[in-house]
Amino acid sequence: MSWQPVIGLEIHAQLSTASKLFSGAATAYGAQPNTQAALLDVAMPGTLPVPNRAVLDKAIAFGLAINATIARHSVFARKNYFYPDLPKGYQISQYELPIVADGKLAVRLDDGRTLDVEIQRAHLEEDAGKSLHDAFHAATGLDFNRAGVPLLEIVSAPVLHSAQDAVAYLRTVHTLVRWLGVCDGNMAEGSFRCDANVSVRRAGSDKLGTRTEIKNVNSFRFVEKAIEYEIERQVRALENGESIVQETRLYDAAAHRTFTMRSKEDADDYRYFPDPDLPPLVLTDADIDAVRAALPELPDARRRRYVEALGLPESDAAQLCVDRATADYFEAMLTAHDGDAKTCANWVLGELAAALNAANLPIEQSRVDAPALARLLARVRAGAISGKIAKDVFAAMWAGEGDADDIITARGLRQISDTGALGAALDAVLAEHPAQVAEFRDGNEKLLQFFVGQAMKRLRGQGNPQQLNALLREKLKI
Repeated sequence: MSWQPVIGLEIHAQLSTASKLFSGAATAYGAQPNTQAALLDVAMPGTLPVPNRAVLDKAIAFGLAINATIARHSVFARKNYFYPDLPKGYQISQYELPIVADGKLAVRLDDGRTLDVEIQRAHLEEDAGKSLHDAFHAATGLDFNRAGVPLLEIVSAPVLHSAQDAVAYLRTVHTLVRWLGVCDGNMAEGSFRCDANVSVRRAGSDKLGTRTEIKNVNSFRFVEKAIEYEIERQVRALENGESIVQETRLYDAAAHRTFTMRSKEDADDYRYFPDPDLPPLVLTDADIDAVRAALPELPDARRRRYVEALGLPESDAAQLCVDRATADYFEAMLTAHDGDAKTCANWVLGELAAALNAANLPIEQSRVDAPALARLLARVRAGAISGKIAKDVFAAMWAGEGDADDIITARGLRQISDTGALGAALDAVLAEHPAQVAEFRDGNEKLLQFFVGQAMKRLRGQGNPQQLNALLREKLKI
C-alpha cells in the first residue's frame, strides 16, 4: 500500500525590534541570563501590556508581501497553559482574529516547478522564557531574557507532500523575512525556527491522517531529516496495524529519530479568550498604505527583472536574490560598472563569494565595497589589465593594499597593448620554436595557444591577449 505524506509548517520568526512585544524592555541575544527580564514578562503584579507599534508594521509588511488579507480589526488572546518558563500562566497570542490571514507564497523547487503554498495565518505572539536543563546539577535554571520577545507565527496549510518541498518552502520564507527586515533569520540563535506537523494518508484519499508535531527545529538540514524520519515512522506503524497518537515530538539529530515530548493539545485545551488588558488592534487604510509604500522590490520580482531585463541566466539571478544584501551589492556594482550585468554577476558569485566564504564574512562586511570592485572591472574593460591579473589585484585589495589603481601602478601591472612590444615577443617565440611552427603549419592549430602562452610569459602576463591572438594569426598568415 502506498502512502502520501501531508506536511504543514508553523514558522516562528522573531521580529527584528529593539524591544519586546508588550513591555518595551530592551532585548539582545547573548545577554547574561535574566539581565533583560522585564517586570511585565515575569508577571509582576500591577504591570500592564502596551503593544509595540514597530511589531505591527513588520507583521503588515509580511502580510502584504504574501498578498494576504490584513485585518483592520484583530485581537490579542490569552493562551493558557502551565510551564515553568511562562510565569504568567498564559501566553499573549492571537487566535480567532489574527493580523494576517489567507496569503500565498510561490516556492521555486529544485526541479524547476513552482509550488504555491497557502499561508493560512500569520499572528503575533510573545515568546516564553527558556529552561536551562544542563546549567545546574540535578536542577533546571530559568532564563527570562527571551520572555516577551515578539514573534510572528506563520502557519501554512497542510499542502506540502515531501520533506524536500517543506524545506524549499522554509527557505523561501527565510529569504522573505530577512529581505523585508522582519527577522534576522539567525537559526543558530533561535530567531527563526519551525514546528513541522506531519501525517500520512493512503494514496488517493482526501482524509487527513492523525498528525504529530515535531517541535522547535532550527536548521534546514534537521527539518528535512526530522520530517523524513517521522514519515517513515508513521508509515511503518500503520503498516504494522498500529495507530498514530496525536502528540508533540522532538528530533534527536545525533540518533536521527523523533521521540515523544508530550501529548498534543487541541485549541480547546488552551482556553483561548480575548486578553482583557489589551483592546483590539484597529488598523486604517492609511496605516497599511504607509507600510506598502515602504516595501522594497520583493525577491521574486527582482529575480524576474534580472532575467528579463538584464539577460542573466536563471541560476545567476536566483543566487543573487538569495538575500537582499547580495542583491543590493550587485545593484550598486551594476550602477558603477555601467550596466555590464553578466560580468558583475560573475564576480559577485565567483571571486567575491569565495573570499567571503574563506573569511567567514557576510557580504555586508566585505573588505571590498561594490564601487571599488566596479572600478577594478572598469580597468579590465578598458584594457588596462587582463582578467587574470584582475584576480591578483582583487586579492591585494581584499588584503587591504589599497584601491585597484594604486595596486596596478605599484606593481607595474598595466596591460601591454603596444603592438611593437607584442609583435617583438611573438617574433622571439616563433624563432625559438621552429619545430612547433612547422607542426602548426601541418595542421595542429592547438599550438596557437602554446605560442600565446609563451609570449605571455615573456611579457610577465601583461600582454593584451586579444591583440596577441590577432597579431599571431597575422604573422602565421591564418
